[in-house]
Amino acid sequence: MVIKPPEKLQDRLGRPLHDLRLSVIDRCNFRCPYCMPAELYPDGYPFFSREKLLQFDEIERLVKLFAQLGASKLRLTGGEPLLRKDLADLIARLATIDGVEDIAMSTNAILLPRHAQALYQAGLRRVTVSLDSLDPKEFLQLSGNRGSLAQVLDGIAAAQSAGFEKIKINAVIKRGMNDQSVLKLVEHFRNSGCTLRFIEFMDVGTLNAWQQEQVVSSAEILAQINKRWPVEPVSADYRGEVAQRYRFTDGAGEIGFISSVSKPFCRDCTRARLSADGKLYTCLFAQDGMDLKTPLRAGADDDELLEMLTSRWRARTDRYSELRAAGQLDETYNDDKVEMYQVGG
Repeated sequence: MVIKPPEKLQDRLGRPLHDLRLSVIDRCNFRCPYCMPAELYPDGYPFFSREKLLQFDEIERLVKLFAQLGASKLRLTGGEPLLRKDLADLIARLATIDGVEDIAMSTNAILLPRHAQALYQAGLRRVTVSLDSLDPKEFLQLSGNRGSLAQVLDGIAAAQSAGFEKIKINAVIKRGMNDQSVLKLVEHFRNSGCTLRFIEFMDVGTLNAWQQEQVVSSAEILAQINKRWPVEPVSADYRGEVAQRYRFTDGAGEIGFISSVSKPFCRDCTRARLSADGKLYTCLFAQDGMDLKTPLRAGADDDELLEMLTSRWRARTDRYSELRAAGQLDETYNDDKVEMYQVGG
């Protein structure tokens, strides 16, 4: 008999478990310098073997347990999730789980023309595409000379043709790198049916040599856009919605801003992250994760696994971005953070 989870599972700061970001693979076909730089991850790098990855049966079982504890929104991530074979089969299985109300996926989009229709038919309804520039040369620099801008745009078009109505475009803006691309991105995606979101450059992982001076704040980007195309704020749909939303006053759609550096939202974070090798992380900036794969494969029953998940969430106190903003972080903390490609950003 499975134990009944608490009515309202909350961490020590009163935050419920609402979202699960599920990394299905650690490999990627890009080498973005702020995530997986090519000099550190060359072709042939020994990513996880198939045996080290959570298998579909294991993923399905864990998602059922997370759903019992309140996780109703799933996001499939990587690495690049479309490199995981038979991903549509996994989505079809996850879509039938009681309590799962929404399944989304983050991708670089270049494989979407091949997979978009099958993903939609399996039950995927939302896609978020990473695209930091519309300049072909700048795009190549930002992707580590992998893929092309045209392939990404073809992937977005394929998702629209397959029936996806909720497509978001995420752009990480870094000063001196692609901050001149803001208005070009807005102009392209206005009236497109896609929602463009700007993300402040964050100190995720240990590889991107982050400096505060490189951050272009959401307020700065918003002012630039509003001067050209007036916008007005939109109320959040739910607690834990990380993006501040605005709509164009001329009816040309919405834009969003994820301001983890200038306006930390730790107090409303409802996300858990499951890595491709079965570790639970309770923060994007975490230093370590709780191993679920080992007890899972050793025969732990659902009661035991639920107790592990419940205990971990109840003990959660993560608020890295708030501490960074307040200047209260130990300088050595950043030396041992989980890398972005391991937990899907």
